[in-house]
Amino acid sequence: MLLPSLCAMGQTRREINLKTWEFSRDNQSWTEVQIPHDWAIAGPFDKKWDLQMVAIEQNGETEATEKSGRSGSLPWIGEGWYRTTVEIPAGYDAAELVFDGAMAEPRVSVNGQEAGYWAYGYNAFRVDVTPFLSNPPSSITKELDINVHLQNLEESSRWYPGAGLYRPVKLVLTQKTHIDDWSVFVRTMNIADGKAIVEAEAKVINAGKDMAAEMTLIAPDGKTIQSGSKRIEADGKVYAMFKVDNPQLWSPETPCLYQLKTEVFNGRHEVVDAKTVTTGLRTVRVSREGGFQLNGQSRKLKGVCLHHDLGPLGAAINKSALIRQIKMMKAMGCDAIRTSHNMPSTMQMEVCDSMGMMVMAESFDMWIYPKCKNGYARFFREWAAKDITNLILNHRNHPCIVMWSIGNEIPEQWSEEGRQISIQLQGLCHSLDPTRPVTQGMDKAEAALNSGFAQAMEVPGFNYRVHKYENNIKQLPQGFLLGSETASTVSSRGVYKFPVVPTDNSQFASYSPNYDPTALQKADGQCSSYDVEYCSWSNLPDDDWRCQDDYPWVIGEFVWTGYDYLGEPTPYDEYWPSRSSYFGICDLAGLPKDRYWLYRSKWNSREHTVHLLPHWTWPGRKGQVTPVYCYTDGVEGELFINGKSQGRVRKNPAERLDRYRLRWNNVKYEPGEIKVVAYDEQGNKIGEDVRQTAGKPVQLVAKAETSSFKADGEELIFVRVSVEDKKGISVPTCQNNLKFEVSGEARFEAVCNGDATSLQSFKQPEMRLFNGELVVILRPTTKAGKATLVVKDQRGRLKPAVLTIQTR
Repeated sequence: MLLPSLCAMGQTRREINLKTWEFSRDNQSWTEVQIPHDWAIAGPFDKKWDLQMVAIEQNGETEATEKSGRSGSLPWIGEGWYRTTVEIPAGYDAAELVFDGAMAEPRVSVNGQEAGYWAYGYNAFRVDVTPFLSNPPSSITKELDINVHLQNLEESSRWYPGAGLYRPVKLVLTQKTHIDDWSVFVRTMNIADGKAIVEAEAKVINAGKDMAAEMTLIAPDGKTIQSGSKRIEADGKVYAMFKVDNPQLWSPETPCLYQLKTEVFNGRHEVVDAKTVTTGLRTVRVSREGGFQLNGQSRKLKGVCLHHDLGPLGAAINKSALIRQIKMMKAMGCDAIRTSHNMPSTMQMEVCDSMGMMVMAESFDMWIYPKCKNGYARFFREWAAKDITNLILNHRNHPCIVMWSIGNEIPEQWSEEGRQISIQLQGLCHSLDPTRPVTQGMDKAEAALNSGFAQAMEVPGFNYRVHKYENNIKQLPQGFLLGSETASTVSSRGVYKFPVVPTDNSQFASYSPNYDPTALQKADGQCSSYDVEYCSWSNLPDDDWRCQDDYPWVIGEFVWTGYDYLGEPTPYDEYWPSRSSYFGICDLAGLPKDRYWLYRSKWNSREHTVHLLPHWTWPGRKGQVTPVYCYTDGVEGELFINGKSQGRVRKNPAERLDRYRLRWNNVKYEPGEIKVVAYDEQGNKIGEDVRQTAGKPVQLVAKAETSSFKADGEELIFVRVSVEDKKGISVPTCQNNLKFEVSGEARFEAVCNGDATSLQSFKQPEMRLFNGELVVILRPTTKAGKATLVVKDQRGRLKPAVLTIQTR
């Protein structure tokens, strides 16, 4: 990789993304790849990959059984090698490689010598490669041969971890005297009376006695506040304070961003180094009196948990995919995410900063006691403090992060040792960042309370078991608690099972195709979208909301999960070919399930929600009971079937499933049209929704989710594909196999239908519809122009869809 030549000597900083590498699984045959890269996502799916015989203690299991899809059934196990060559222009004296994450156990060598190692695949780490520039002198162009070796052990993850250089890698070039990037820290100390007090600090490496620094705070409108020249302390530290009038505060509703620019000058007032970081002005506080407060305003967290994979893209991070996720969650009314159960990517935090999404940044899924044989417990004692340090130094300037999490369902929560570790890790967090509270998710309430583990946490987070909340709060001196992981309701998009009965054992709720409720048949790997199925340890969304609405001391929740993810196919852990989760509010393709609208009806106060389910295309069900649900922020609704009223229903706070839903439980199916009209408390109509019986599928439809497309080789285009009958009604039962042809200035990237049991590769241009829908992903080239996607039915029975777009 040849960097553009720089003629002048003594250049200031330069940061270069290292995108093009060669990759090998055997260190002998090599192929060119672009970073970020996940070597396993193309498959093939196979139950032999990481096949585990285990008892999942977190699920209450005591006997080991075969878990074929626990970590995604993709070939992520084994070794991998990456290599690239970089020519460093003359004029630089220091160089640092910054890895935002590498899965896993990356060993970095430069010019044949080991230069660095990091144990945890989810964490960012830095490698100083300055020693490899020392000879020849800085006046001569240098060449660095960079090699990275990775290894992923079997049974090292409870979900799909991905594999490879799945996050960006950059090279930072500076002079001998330079700013330590992770030393820059901006914090809002106080907001009152229309003013904000902001403090900033940084550390200069190898600062001379004649050097000085200056910090400038830049407002969203470009106005600046300068600190003036600042003396560099003997330890290299620089400090500044800013008084900001009429600050533009960061929040989910107003994600205003400031910048802090730090410059270092020599004795001739020449810039030696300069570093600009993006930040936001806001305060975070939790207390018995105010609960969770952002900028002094109490609010309950409306959060979701997100695993790091991006469905058919695997673990390979992509900005447009992240934006798509956050945009979808915000439209639902979600205002926070939990990066479960690991350190987030820098790119994800930048997206959350700019779009206004609060974040609980998590660290570990285990400490000393292993949840899986080769998990992080192998490294905890030696690496935990290093990992927490990197997490916080790398991310503490992101205004979106409102709390740190030091663990998830840690087995040690019952013990004094666990309590002491909690105190130590929480103290380390506060020493690096005193502005944010610290939490963790506990799943053994009695044990954590009896040991003092829960009382030691600044924010006591409890996973599930809402029926224990009232007992928990009596023992918490904090005076509040957080639903750090909630719901774990399971569903498959477009699947509805009869009879409709709430159950915590949905694996066995599969009935025969002729809808005989007495003919229980073998499980089919799908869960019902009536949203009444959950797990033995979990509950329904309605249960969480009851606690949040009735108990002021519950400060919010993080739902498990915002999106389906690869691995952990509960409740089908023992069922092949299930290989991804059912917990998501959206499916693995990013398509919303019915549950999306249930959460939207509760969380989105800006817009009315009226959503009917199920679909109304049921050959063979005529005359059979087919319950109809409506998810709405209204309090009352009237249902019509083919124009005939089925009665008005009103929400009933006394009933578990009727407090937040409208339900007509005894409707008998007849083809045609169902319509619901919803009303508010005053009897005003707020909206309606309709479902129609579809005829035979006739034509495919392809629609891009966005309207502008960059020709930069990185931004992705998400295209929804569906099927319509001759009247243009969507056919929700179509399962046809489709093929995709892409021409012009884009290429096929991936495809996903959201079916947790599909073994078709995400990376091949062929996939069957799952209940009438799927998503195709295109990657534009770097040349502006037209690109065309043609979607065809494999058997030629449907009219093809042709989508032409213009990239710019």
